[in-house]
Amino acid sequence: MSRLFKITFTLSTIFKYLKSYRTREVVKQQTPIHIVFCTVDHYEPGTRGASRNTEIERVDMLLKKYPEVVKEHVDSAGNHPKRTWFFPPHYHRYNTLRKLVALCEKGYGEIELHLHHGKTRPDTSGNLKKTLLQCVEEYGCFGIFGSEDGEKKYGFIHGDWALDNSLNGKYCGVNNELQILNQTGCYADFTFPSLIKSNPKQINSIYYAIDNPKKPKSYDRGDSVKKGGGESGDLMIIQGPLHPFFFSKKLTSLRTPGDAINGNPPVTKKRVDFWVKTGIHIKGKNNWIFVKTHTHGATDSNAVLGNEIDGIYSYLESKYNDGQNFILHYVTARELYNIIKAVEAGKSCENPEEYRDYLIKKPCYNSSPDISKASDILKDLIAKTYNG
Repeated sequence: MSRLFKITFTLSTIFKYLKSYRTREVVKQQTPIHIVFCTVDHYEPGTRGASRNTEIERVDMLLKKYPEVVKEHVDSAGNHPKRTWFFPPHYHRYNTLRKLVALCEKGYGEIELHLHHGKTRPDTSGNLKKTLLQCVEEYGCFGIFGSEDGEKKYGFIHGDWALDNSLNGKYCGVNNELQILNQTGCYADFTFPSLIKSNPKQINSIYYAIDNPKKPKSYDRGDSVKKGGGESGDLMIIQGPLHPFFFSKKLTSLRTPGDAINGNPPVTKKRVDFWVKTGIHIKGKNNWIFVKTHTHGATDSNAVLGNEIDGIYSYLESKYNDGQNFILHYVTARELYNIIKAVEAGKSCENPEEYRDYLIKKPCYNSSPDISKASDILKDLIAKTYNG
């Protein structure tokens, strides 16, 4: 990124954040405020040229440490923190996916779909659709993905932040990606915010994007999800908080850190407060605040399997779970979507706990199939446009 872009991006974010002041003030007027907290993990154990042994060690460390990290933490209903691993098919090897499923069988989280494509050459609509459907089929052997009316549904995060060909042909190549995601069972996108040019102009909101198959980045703006409203467009975009933040007392420390938990720098109590104050909610239901955070857990393990994440959970539970002013809920990406859809449908919505499985039913994970890697069919589809 150029220095000019960083400055422009920061100034634009500041302006939009300040402009939303009245909306955020309305949230404060209603108590109790329910904090619906979700962490999505771009889980890439083999990234950065990791060796086979390193890749396996990263996964085994997750299986060992994650239960230890969350065992002492609970939300208002006694739920331990849950993580959603968005898993890319090019790392479906060395039994990694099977191991993740075993973790999910024990209730520690859920698995959704992360896809990198269009790196070595632009992808095509046809190849993308085949790739997504093949992922749904092969992941489904382990019971991955919940279902709605008997049809598998998946959440999505785009590799390299390049959803809908938003980086000028790099890392994608498909202008009608939103439509293809819709056609193949995607219920919502969880990619943003990003701190690059692919970030939507519409920030800090949950909305429907309408795809223009002739142009990239159709998700730039859309219709906000509303209580008692209805679906529109091709895909729901669920964003995490994006806000200005001073990392020190110096004016030059002003940044827009977004929703990342990565240890660079570590998340402080003040940043957690900003996540909440950003006030992402559904119009008409102001006292339910949705905080979607993200990490690259395989490489950011020091942050999300250690003291940093422990401190985040402890602070959420001490400040945002008193039962009177705030009520805390740890959710997966699927549960987050279900809760949003319940509000949209105009349900009474006294307690988010009632709606974790509202539309998309809970997956039935099964780690018993002896499948250690992706099929040759899936590997060939991926290799047409991506080598990672």
